Amino acid sequence: MNLNIVLFQPEIPQNTGNIARTCVLTNCTLHLIKPLGFSLDEKHLKRAGLDYWPYLNLEIHESFDELRKKYKDSTFYFSTTHGENSYADVEFKEGDFIVFGRESSGLPDEVREDNKDRCIKVPMISSTTRSLNLSNTVAIVTYEALRQMNFPNMK
Repeated sequence: MNLNIVLFQPEIPQNTGNIARTCVLTNCTLHLIKPLGFSLDEKHLKRAGLDYWPYLNLEIHESFDELRKKYKDSTFYFSTTHGENSYADVEFKEGDFIVFGRESSGLPDEVREDNKDRCIKVPMISSTTRSLNLSNTVAIVTYEALRQMNFPNMK
């Protein structure tokens, strides 16, 4: 396992499917925090993940608190448009957790407030749009973290 990618209450099955595919191809574990906005056997989810689902390291958690308790000694980063630090300024290491919020509303205020020093962002120009697509953001941050680790076990 290289990294842990956490989706906090994801809503769009195609995004989760794309992220699952990225996780398989980068040897990352995907963690999903309930409630999910879709069924895990939904056809759009499977289509986006193609035939990668049997190879996915997947953990499903009833709540964010359950995940934090299970991995209490781990380092967590929180991707948010409200972050002060660029994702490129973090020194990622194997086993880190990177948490991404819901497509419609991002991470809850209390999660961001409780973890201000670990909130990171992908820099964007200021405009009237909110943010990048979730699956694109996950890919950007994941590959930067893996680049820093010299792409472990990847060719």
